[in-house]
Amino acid sequence: MNSIKIRTTQNVEVEYPMASVGDRIIAYIIDVAVLFGWVMLVVMFTVATNIEGDIIFVLMYGLPVLFYHLLCEIFLNGQSLGKMARNIKVIKLSGQAPTVGDYLLRWIFRLVDISISSGLVAVVSIAASKNGQRLGDMAAGTCVIKKKQVQRKDRVNVQIEEGYQIRFPEVNLLTDKDVALIRKLLHKAQQHNNYELLEKIAERVKETTGIQTDMSEWEFLQTVVKDYYHFTHGDVSVA
Repeated sequence: MNSIKIRTTQNVEVEYPMASVGDRIIAYIIDVAVLFGWVMLVVMFTVATNIEGDIIFVLMYGLPVLFYHLLCEIFLNGQSLGKMARNIKVIKLSGQAPTVGDYLLRWIFRLVDISISSGLVAVVSIAASKNGQRLGDMAAGTCVIKKKQVQRKDRVNVQIEEGYQIRFPEVNLLTDKDVALIRKLLHKAQQHNNYELLEKIAERVKETTGIQTDMSEWEFLQTVVKDYYHFTHGDVSVA
C-alpha cells in the first residue's frame, strides 16, 4: 500500500497509508446506497401522508442528496458514511485541518470528477496522481488516507479522543513495534507492581525520543502510548 508523509504545523512528520482507489469506490457505493435508502423513505413518507408541493419535495429529497457529501465531510471530520465504513478520511497535505472552503472545493469539483464523467475522471486522476488525488483534492490541497487500526492485544487500553492534544510530539520517533512492546511491558509491570521495570521502560523511551519530563513513569508511558495512537489516527494538535 502506498503511503504519504504529512508535515504538521508543529513540524512533525507523520506517515499515513493512502486510501486505495478500491476503498474510495466502495465508500462511494455505500454512500449511494445510503442516499437511495433516504430517497425510498421520502417516497414512502410522501405517499403515506399524501403530501404535495414541489417545495416540500425539494426540501426533503433534493437538498439532502445535493449537499450530502459536503455536510458529511464538514460535520464528520472529513468523512462521509461510506468513508467511515471503509475507515478512510480527508486530510490536508499541509498538515492543517481541512477548512469549510476546502470541503466546498472538493464538493464543487464532484460535478466534473464524478457526476458528469460517471466517476471516470476521479478514478483516472486518483490512479495517476502521486498523492492519490482527484481534481477536487488537487484544488483543495487535500488527499484521502486510510486510518490505521488500533490493535489492543493487552489491557492497557487507549481511548481515542476527538480533539486530543498531543503532549509529546517526539513520539513520532517510535515505531508500531516499539509502542506494542511498551504496552506489553506496561501490562506486565501493572500486573506484578514492578516499578523497576517501569523505570527501565521509561528510561529507554526517553533515550529514544529525547523527551524530558517530571511525570511519574506510569503516567509518562501511558501518555506516550496515547500520543502515539493519536498521531497515527491523524489527530495531531499539540498542547
